[in-house]
Amino acid sequence: MENLLHTPEGVRDIYNEECSRKNVLSAKLGRILNLYGYRDIQTPTFEFFDIFNRERGTVPSRNMYKFIDRDGSTLVLRPDITPSIARAVAKYYKEERIPLRFSYCGNTFINNSSLQGKMKETTQLGAELIGDRSIEGDAEIVALAINLLLESGLENFQLDVGHVGFFQALAREASMDISAVEQMRVLIESKNYFGVEALLEQLTLPKETADIFLKLPELFGAYDVIEQARAMTKNEEALKALDAIEKLYQLIREYGFEKYITIDLGMLTEYDYYTGIIFRGYTYGTGDAVVKGGRYDHLIGQFGKDAASVGFAVVLDELMLALSRQKIDIPTGDAATMVLYEPEFRSQAIRTANSLRNINRSVSMLKKESGMNMDDYKDYCKRYHMESILYVNSAKTLMKLDIADDSVRTMPVPE
Repeated sequence: MENLLHTPEGVRDIYNEECSRKNVLSAKLGRILNLYGYRDIQTPTFEFFDIFNRERGTVPSRNMYKFIDRDGSTLVLRPDITPSIARAVAKYYKEERIPLRFSYCGNTFINNSSLQGKMKETTQLGAELIGDRSIEGDAEIVALAINLLLESGLENFQLDVGHVGFFQALAREASMDISAVEQMRVLIESKNYFGVEALLEQLTLPKETADIFLKLPELFGAYDVIEQARAMTKNEEALKALDAIEKLYQLIREYGFEKYITIDLGMLTEYDYYTGIIFRGYTYGTGDAVVKGGRYDHLIGQFGKDAASVGFAVVLDELMLALSRQKIDIPTGDAATMVLYEPEFRSQAIRTANSLRNINRSVSMLKKESGMNMDDYKDYCKRYHMESILYVNSAKTLMKLDIADDSVRTMPVPE
């Protein structure tokens, strides 16, 4: 049976007002990126599999959409845009030593299990600060992410900030093998206290190390979480990670955004390319993060350019969902008008439409059908959010019908 009307599982059509709102939101956020000095970059929707293989630290191969081109090469619909930008930077900016700022907007494709209930195609809008290994770079990116969420209209949200180095230092100290590290990461990330306890019972760890692993899911909250963690470990690398978070927090205070920051030392990530500060933004109305990011100092080096970097992606679909559920409007400015005309007054209708388009008004022209009455056209306008009908039924004058209040007045046809 042919599937002519339905989309595959995990993807959907976006149309009418929702599509307009999404485009307007993307443009608003793009303006903020531009104000911070970030310039657009666009990479291909599909690339060679090697760009995204596990060595790059992206999603598992089984979660990628792969296909073969006519030359026999394995290609992938991009599951993540950051590795693509890393490749492009290494190719076109190999000799550049001053930091680069790029912004992007595009779709990503991850073949999630249908049991997860997640979309398989999502739109991401983000920024990458390339070639800056400073904590000031981390702070700029975090502040920019907060600014974008504020620009979207959100007021109630938090950015959870952590550091992958804290967990990694503890795992190295415990001499855990790769399998145990991955199990521990998943359990801590999901804040599965009992699972962490069960796994620790299988491992032979010093009591101090085991205790901090048990506490990791709880090391979440205000600034004083950092001091709690300091009191629990003497691991120098772990303490350096805490120093980085503390410095970041102080810098975010200079931006005036500290009220949006929560410390989460139990926040980890499945993307192995992150090396330092990581963060995620959460708000009401959606179960997933609306923004995700962090520092990745070695990814671009895998493509041949040594460039420590930091960036993030706003998941536009999740952000749209949150805004809708919080009743936060995205004004589209699409105050469209219908120019409805009798066949013999087509020239007058064209002049009317052109005069409106010349002042940047959206106009739909329709020839009045004999079997349709004015109520049919009014209902159409309501369905598609048109504000008025200009009915051209005379050589010299037209009738303007406002949809909101049904008021009618006569106007001259433009010369």
